[in-house]
Parts: sequence; structure tokens; C-alpha cells
Amino acid sequence: MADLPLFRDREDAGNQLAQAVHQELTSGLFAMARVIVYALPRGGLPVAEPIAERLDCPLDVIVAKKVTRPDNPELAIGAVTADGHVMRSRQEAFTRWQFGSWRTALQQAQEKANGQMQQLAPNRPQVDPHGAVVLLVDDGIATGMTMAVAARALRNRQPAQLLICAPIAPQRLLSLLRQWSDRVIVLETPEPFVSVSRFYAEFPQVTMEEAIACLQRRNEGMNQMVRS
Repeated sequence: MADLPLFRDREDAGNQLAQAVHQELTSGLFAMARVIVYALPRGGLPVAEPIAERLDCPLDVIVAKKVTRPDNPELAIGAVTADGHVMRSRQEAFTRWQFGSWRTALQQAQEKANGQMQQLAPNRPQVDPHGAVVLLVDDGIATGMTMAVAARALRNRQPAQLLICAPIAPQRLLSLLRQWSDRVIVLETPEPFVSVSRFYAEFPQVTMEEAIACLQRRNEGMNQMVRS
């Protein structure tokens, strides 16, 4: 694998991913479909915005947070969405953990997800994914835990098709991503993977203000049309 970063920043990754997604959706199957792009905030929004612009469709969010152990915040033992969809890890490290501790960690993660959703909600589009082609986008997939629970939450709302889209993911995860969706669009699958940030020249934390701005730029005009 080349030592050089694969993407300059999230906007560059989003523009490259938008081109691949556009090619996929201009096929006969999707040509007349209603499309909605969903991002995993905060980092997924700068990647998803160019895709929504290229497809001229709404940009929405699915907020999902990892459930982690207090003694090891880097270890994801599950994930939860703001609306309560839960996925648990099957790893032995989790199965030995006390049930009460799991419930506490789950509650804390969902509270964080709810708080983030409340901040983003005023700038979300007024759309229903039922019967639509939905794209679930993040800036990269490392373990797949939050992507999996977000996909489950979207599936519950009965879209016609669910596509998982990311600039980068480990090769070993592709078979799982295909189980969670109808199609997978991933630009690069380098090994060894290590971390998402390794493959970006610039990978600063996305602030809430920047995340909100992504939604505002894409959805302001669309929400005005809905209200008029």
C-alpha cells in the first residue's frame, strides 16, 4: 500500500465518493428513484454533503454512538441510535461483562446520541425514507458497529433500497456491509487498515457548528419548498 494519504480531507473524499455514487445511481434501476442521503454525524456530514449536492437530494442524519466500557473507552461493545436501536458485540470481552454495567453504558451512549440529534434536528429535511433509495454515508468504516446499527434503524423505516457508502473500509468488513445493505460503495479497502484517519492528509474533528452548516447549506432551499 502506498504511504501517501488516499484523500486530502473529508471534502475531497466526498467529491470522489459522489462521482462513484452518481455512476451507480444513473443506471436504469435507480434513474427515476427518490433518493435521500443520510450521514453519520459528525464526521460523515462533510463527506455526505457533496453526494447530496451531486444527486440534488435531501441530506439527513442518523445519529449512532458506540457503547464503550468505562475502563476501555476505545473498545466498542455495542452501538445505539438516538431512537433506541441497539446492537451488541458478540465478543467474549462483552459476554463476561456485568449486565448492569452494560445497561449503564448503553444509557450514557443513547443520551449522547439524543443530545446530538436535538442540536441537528432544526436543520434536518422533512423527508420520509419509506420507499426511497437511501444512502448511508460516513467518512470511513473501522469496526462497522455504528454503521450496522444505523443501517438497522433505516431498514426499520422500509426504504426501497439501502446503500452503504464510505471512502474507505477494511476489506474484511465488506461481506458484513453487504449483509446490512442492498449495495456497498467503498472506494478503497487498504490493508493493514489500523484507523480511518491514517488515510487522510487532514482529519480534524468536525465541530457541531460545521456539521449544522452542512445540513443548512443543503436543506434550506428544500425545506422552504416544502413549507410553501
